Amino acid sequence: MLTDPQLKSKVDALWLKFFAGGISNPLTAIEQMSYLIFLKRVEDMDNARAASAKRKGETYRSIFHGKIVDSETPAKEARWSYWSQLPGDQMLKHVRDKVFDFLRNLGSETSSFTQHMQDAVFIIPKPSLLQDAVKIIDEMHISEQNIDVQGDLYEYLLMQLTTAGRNGQFRTPRHIIRMMVKLVDPKVGDRICDPAAGTGGFLVNAYEHMLESNTSPDVLEYDDEGKPHHLIGDKIADKKMLKFLKSQALTGYDFDATMTRIGAMNLMLHGIDNPNFRYMDSLSKAFTEQEQYDVILANPPFKGSIDKSDINERFTLKTTKTELLFIELMNSLLVTGGHCGVIVPDGVLFGTSNAHVDVRKILIDKCKLEGVISMPSGVFKPYAGVSTAVLIFQKGGTTDRVWFYDMEADGFSLDDKRQKVAQNDIPDIIKKWRGRSKSSIVDRKSKFFPVPADEIRTNKYDLSISRYKEVDHKEIQWEKPGVILRKVNQMENEIERDIEAIRKMIE
Repeated sequence: MLTDPQLKSKVDALWLKFFAGGISNPLTAIEQMSYLIFLKRVEDMDNARAASAKRKGETYRSIFHGKIVDSETPAKEARWSYWSQLPGDQMLKHVRDKVFDFLRNLGSETSSFTQHMQDAVFIIPKPSLLQDAVKIIDEMHISEQNIDVQGDLYEYLLMQLTTAGRNGQFRTPRHIIRMMVKLVDPKVGDRICDPAAGTGGFLVNAYEHMLESNTSPDVLEYDDEGKPHHLIGDKIADKKMLKFLKSQALTGYDFDATMTRIGAMNLMLHGIDNPNFRYMDSLSKAFTEQEQYDVILANPPFKGSIDKSDINERFTLKTTKTELLFIELMNSLLVTGGHCGVIVPDGVLFGTSNAHVDVRKILIDKCKLEGVISMPSGVFKPYAGVSTAVLIFQKGGTTDRVWFYDMEADGFSLDDKRQKVAQNDIPDIIKKWRGRSKSSIVDRKSKFFPVPADEIRTNKYDLSISRYKEVDHKEIQWEKPGVILRKVNQMENEIERDIEAIRKMIE
């Protein structure tokens, strides 16, 4: 979420420039903005890596070495610092004809990024618009310290999409993603997937979490939102494992071609050398993967549906509701012992249809459902007011009890403004989650407590916390009826006297 007012004003200014320049579709605008931001940060990252290699006495080969593919133009002329200084007409022609060729071929031949970029089109029509956009992006001071600016840009612009509430394309707040990643706790060596990846936020945060867990504490720094920086992963001694983390550990799927491009750029900007980000509807018959991942983290589309004729035959659930199908899909994608953290609308927890009950039976009887964290309805505002919950489960095993937590605050106001507030349950959720197996306290009047699986089964597999939470009713001492009646009569007499006094004043 864009909380920096200066950065927000820059994004607003950039959006207005694009709108005035003839690019009024928000998704098209963010795609074009993302290309420019990516090109700016590619040079920033290249410079940072060169400086780091110099400090270590190592040799570094710049990504701007050699020539642009199928061209005699030196690759160094694809640097932002070079072409952003060109005159307007020359700048537009150079970016369209040269720099975009460099961008399309930035990854390896087998890279999903390279495949997605083959269809990328640079459509900024006017030199003046490109110059204005370059100037504003320069003023944003986008660097390694910024919080996933591309994703924040998408989130901020998404409110312009009138279809957001219908197709579920709203982006998960980063602090919620970080909470889920900490709860699931992926390890280096895990294969991690998001089958509805969007801009790649879960994959990026899982990657950063693994680096954070393997970076010396004296190196780490945290910003105001708790995001770690200087993630060097110096504790990862096995270079093969580090290579696996940067090139094979993370996989994302999305059925929106624009999202796959933005997501692939997002991963590359965070240090993923060869992002495996695929254009695919993971609920369709064309998707054939099974039992391949150790960790799944996702926020699949809510209230969506799929054409019955295209639903993958793997599903046993008799429904077209995507929020239910994705849960069964995630279970099938996990290896035995693998873990999943997924956001679901509240209806999944207590819906009474056969499909709703059956998906909860899968979670309780075929998986080890470990936790249900109910979140307040304002978490996804201003895009949606739907109440949601986080489910955490392990494939295989036995559900003996489920840990519930009733989140009341996430550190932001629960209205459309989503301003920072002091109340925040997330640190407590993480702390209590890590200590849940050692705690023997069961107080169903508190925010958190365990519930035996057999009790859940007898309640039609209902997973809503309100079903099991006890409300502390305070006894109210009422006065005796005769005393109350005398007071009512006294009040009536006083009112009659007041009315009579007013009448006399009028006369």
